[in-house]
Amino acid sequence: MKKTIKMALITLLLLSLLGCSQKIPSVVKTYEVTDSELIQEYLDNNELITMVQYYEMSDGTWKTDDYTYQYRLEITGRMGNADKDSTFVFLSNTKDITFEQAWKASGFSSNMEDYFKEDDAKFVAMK
Repeated sequence: MKKTIKMALITLLLLSLLGCSQKIPSVVKTYEVTDSELIQEYLDNNELITMVQYYEMSDGTWKTDDYTYQYRLEITGRMGNADKDSTFVFLSNTKDITFEQAWKASGFSSNMEDYFKEDDAKFVAMK
């Protein structure tokens, strides 16, 4: 009887440990850098041009080779007197990036204060 109870407790302990273990997220989709020969075609067809390889993860996060982010934001608007809207894609740990912040941080600003720290947000694509 004691042996049966002991075995049941050990089994219960092992099952609870397995249930508490965290699964390592796996890559669901890889977004490759757009080939330079395709950039004009992508611009003409209003398709996203990817500048930095990044990954969609199985736990819902997004990842570059260096950092993990909670959100993938597509931020669309019109710059100045542009003929059409622009879209900037950022991987970010905040949902609050305005269009003005996005276009500046995507390389259009000469002021380094307009750029995000890489662990906060990363510009990865545009159209």
